[in-house]
Amino acid sequence: MSSSRTSPRIWPLAWPIILSNITVPLLGLVDTAVVGHLPDSRYMAAVTLGAMLFSFLYWGFGFLRMGTTGLTSQAVGREDDSDIRNLLGQALLLALGIGVLLILLAEPLIDIGLYLLDGSEAAMSLAASYAHIRILSAPAVMANYAILGWFLGQQNSRVTLAIMVLTNSVNIVLDLVFVMGLGMTSDGVAWATVIADYTALTAGLWLVMRQLKLLEGRFLRQRLLRLGAYSALFQVNRHLFVRTLGLLFAMAFFTAQGADQGDTVLAANAVLMQFIMITSYALDGFAHAAEALTGRAVGRRDWPLFSSSVRAAARFSLITAGVAMAAFAFGGDYLIALLTDLPDVRATARDYLPWMIVMPAIAVWSYLLDGVFIGATATREMRDTILLALAVYLPVWWLTQPLGNHGLWLAFTAFTLVRSASLAAVYLHYRRTRWTSTAPSTCDQGIQDQG
Repeated sequence: MSSSRTSPRIWPLAWPIILSNITVPLLGLVDTAVVGHLPDSRYMAAVTLGAMLFSFLYWGFGFLRMGTTGLTSQAVGREDDSDIRNLLGQALLLALGIGVLLILLAEPLIDIGLYLLDGSEAAMSLAASYAHIRILSAPAVMANYAILGWFLGQQNSRVTLAIMVLTNSVNIVLDLVFVMGLGMTSDGVAWATVIADYTALTAGLWLVMRQLKLLEGRFLRQRLLRLGAYSALFQVNRHLFVRTLGLLFAMAFFTAQGADQGDTVLAANAVLMQFIMITSYALDGFAHAAEALTGRAVGRRDWPLFSSSVRAAARFSLITAGVAMAAFAFGGDYLIALLTDLPDVRATARDYLPWMIVMPAIAVWSYLLDGVFIGATATREMRDTILLALAVYLPVWWLTQPLGNHGLWLAFTAFTLVRSASLAAVYLHYRRTRWTSTAPSTCDQGIQDQG
């Protein structure tokens, strides 16, 4: 298949994901605005701490979405409806098990997490109450990851948009009802999120039932209840879990080292990190499209389709990165001013703005190739490249400490560069040896490579 025939398929897959990503900061703004009008700032601090805790906790299990997408897209390529159906069942049962386990371990997880976040005593007490409510949604959040990954693997990204819009809309309305209407505080924000998560799960399961009617085959007891049948899912997801923990560590380490340099530097870094998040909202859309398309190509062992899918996703990704670089170069001062009114923070953020201008050109490859490798279920390589990047990140930071925050940004940029370069090197090697028509014709090549 030519690139010209693949290119139009990238955008229909990507735009719902981009829009759904945009709803996330919108919800954060509403949460902040609602508790920001309460008479005591400790409520805002509690919601901030609690939300941060669950961002890290739940993001760590994002492999449920990624692993399900890769395996499902390959099953779609093989036109194996029975496998598509049973992958959903396995992913949902695994999600339920993880969600229940998180609830059972809520006490130590919350205590350790809030201890590491180190807020004020008053805020910590409220944050703990918030967290004990939020943890109740763990099974729903995990199941939603599986459902979204399953639909994306079938190249149906509009479900992602529908579920995210529903979740955040319900959350926003209940925020207003519980806090502004019923006089609740940070606990009201937590309950709004829990109810929204289970509402999303209900809608997701309804959409799943509709989709299952279109698939042939049936659920197989031996695929769902025999532990050995989960080997492919476990092999893919265990490497994704380590990879995600590596990313979380890199971000947490960056934040902690910025905090050691004072509140102004910490705030300036937080502002600039929003630039990275803005870029990621768009690049994630094209990376997710690459997951679905390359996974289907791997399942069909259609290497021309694989190649044209990667090229098409790369073209959209590079255009997006170029637009981001131009926006940061010519409008960076304006964007900083939108995010903060504090003169010291603005001035400090401007000092480090050049790092943001070059970052999209470096990071674009890690986003794109993550999508390609997830589609090919080459997750061991994703894990290894993250560990390699961390092995460079920490020594560079240690050597450049005399440079202060510039040294920290240099280390983070080096981390991103090594991650992108190493993924690119593995990709080029595999295109010559595995992801090619001359490679041995074995099923599930990516999965077999995980052991």
